[in-house]
Amino acid sequence: MQLFGFTITRDDAKETQPSFAPPKIDDGAIEIAPGGTYGTYFDFDGKTKDEGQLITRYRDMSVTAECDAAIQDIVNEAIVVSDDGDILEINVEKVDQPNKVKNDIREAFAEILRQLDFNKKAHDIFKKWYVDGRMYYHIIVDIEKPTDGIKELRYIDPRRIKKVREPIREKDPKTGVVVNKGYKEYYIYNQKGVYNNHSTQGVKIAADSIAYTHSGITDGKTSTVYSHLQKAAKPLNQLRVLEDSIVIYRLVRAPERRIFYIDVGNLPKMKAEQYLRDMMVKHKNKLVYDSATGEVRDDRRHMTMLEDFWLPRREGGRGTEITTLPGGQNLGEIEDVEYFRRKLYKSLNVPFTRLDVENSVFNIGRSQEITRDEIKFSKFVDRLRNQFATLFNNLLEIQLTLTKKIKREDWEMIRQQIDYDFQNDNHFTELKEAELLKERLALVDQIDQYVGRYFSLDYVRRQVLRMSEEDIAFIDKQMNKEGEEVVAPQTQQQQLSVQQQQQELEMQAQQAQQPQQQKEELTYEERELMESMTRFMDSMTDED
Repeated sequence: MQLFGFTITRDDAKETQPSFAPPKIDDGAIEIAPGGTYGTYFDFDGKTKDEGQLITRYRDMSVTAECDAAIQDIVNEAIVVSDDGDILEINVEKVDQPNKVKNDIREAFAEILRQLDFNKKAHDIFKKWYVDGRMYYHIIVDIEKPTDGIKELRYIDPRRIKKVREPIREKDPKTGVVVNKGYKEYYIYNQKGVYNNHSTQGVKIAADSIAYTHSGITDGKTSTVYSHLQKAAKPLNQLRVLEDSIVIYRLVRAPERRIFYIDVGNLPKMKAEQYLRDMMVKHKNKLVYDSATGEVRDDRRHMTMLEDFWLPRREGGRGTEITTLPGGQNLGEIEDVEYFRRKLYKSLNVPFTRLDVENSVFNIGRSQEITRDEIKFSKFVDRLRNQFATLFNNLLEIQLTLTKKIKREDWEMIRQQIDYDFQNDNHFTELKEAELLKERLALVDQIDQYVGRYFSLDYVRRQVLRMSEEDIAFIDKQMNKEGEEVVAPQTQQQQLSVQQQQQELEMQAQQAQQPQQQKEELTYEERELMESMTRFMDSMTDED
């Protein structure tokens, strides 16, 4: 299809803008010359000459006690299981697509996690990726029903597969400059291993059939992908050599030994040596306990490094003398070993306090007590998670494209809007966030009296509480919703309150009227009584 002067096609070749400089892609792929041959070489401390040996060396390093402790701590920090069993969730709130597309993305992600069995094997998968520095999965699809999506994800040993990139170069007829118009990408798989230092035969696999992610650490010269254990190789070797040398030194210098200086006078060399040997045999007595018979026998053998020393002394010296050679004076000092152990942990980006046995207590305190190493370690784990999540982007692209949920040309924009939320178990991060919120609320309480005079409400929310546009809109929406739910009950309560007040007023009015009525009634009775008395007196007067 022709569009704006460019040709848009879909095959195994990725086209780019024509340029005399090839694109820089740091994914560890081998760039071969047109024709299909390649040959690269790199040297890692003079021992490894290809990625297969490099990965094998990483795996050997990971089984040592110090590296294994650091790796386990990193993996446990990166992969955290929540109470409901969830490890990872996809966040599509920023995706500018209809809700149906968002639901399709969530369903595709759930299917990928099921294919990987991620809820059960997440620790093993992340550890393999961290140690090897790269991870490959073969995407198996039903050829007869490709719209059903991914059927199986099969792990591939990274020592047996390699990504290959073949540039497409053409000579510009106008300028005569060779320009790079794009490149072809595919993978080479060989059961016996793919080596970089010579051409090898293998199965050519389409790029879309493999899900690939790497550590993000590449060599600028050879484009070789390194693991995060790369920088720990030298400190680990130094630690091993030092520990072995300390063991040898302690075995040799632990006991105290005697030194016999034998006066040989003016004897010739041969007779002096014979005389010295006779003295050694005469005075040497090595008692050995025989565990088989239970006896103590005299085992006379040649002198070893752990036994006495016999040295000749010529005439004119101090004569025959017996002295002692003291044992090592620094047998209990291991400061140099601790130095290299700290250096190893530092190269692995793990705080030494997490691996120090004497400081194994986990203290919970204020954010001011959090060490800077813990903050750096938390950020390092977040970077590892982001790099590892590229595996899910590759798998989502294939799954959604096969099931025809999303067009492939739309995926690049959607991919940048997708976030992956890992469960967080770093207590220091929670402490820091809680402490920051507490300090901000205290500042809001102090500045509240100046809102409307010197500061606006919007300024307080943005500058003091550090709310973003999304946070402000979300909180306003929640507050409006909660306000609508509270208005009706408040109105009913107000109506009841008004009725109660009216009833109370009526009762008070009635109570105020009752004394007056009682007063009027008493006055009428008195009047009737007086009239009756008057009539009685009148009748008595008439009789007289």
